[in-house]
Amino acid sequence: MTKLALFVQLKAKAGKEEEVAAFLKGAAALLEQEPLTVAWFAVRFDQLTFGIFDAFDSVEGRQAHLGGSIAAALMAKYEELFDGPLEIKQPDVLADRVLR
Repeated sequence: MTKLALFVQLKAKAGKEEEVAAFLKGAAALLEQEPLTVAWFAVRFDQLTFGIFDAFDSVEGRQAHLGGSIAAALMAKYEELFDGPLEIKQPDVLADRVLR
């Protein structure tokens, strides 16, 4: 069962909205390097607001993701593309349905 997750809400800088969307779509290719990431979603809530939700079966998977290539790419582009402080929430998963 999926036990842990990460959630990051992101605000694009004005004028950078489509760059953010392209960046997040492109980040999906990096998942090949993260076999312990059970589920990964990049979403758009409105013109400026985006989010990333990922899920893991173990602490090891969550920690590997936080130290992995997607996180590194996000940190490298954060000041250029996003407004406000980066806040990474680490919720526990209460129930899931992940088809594998």
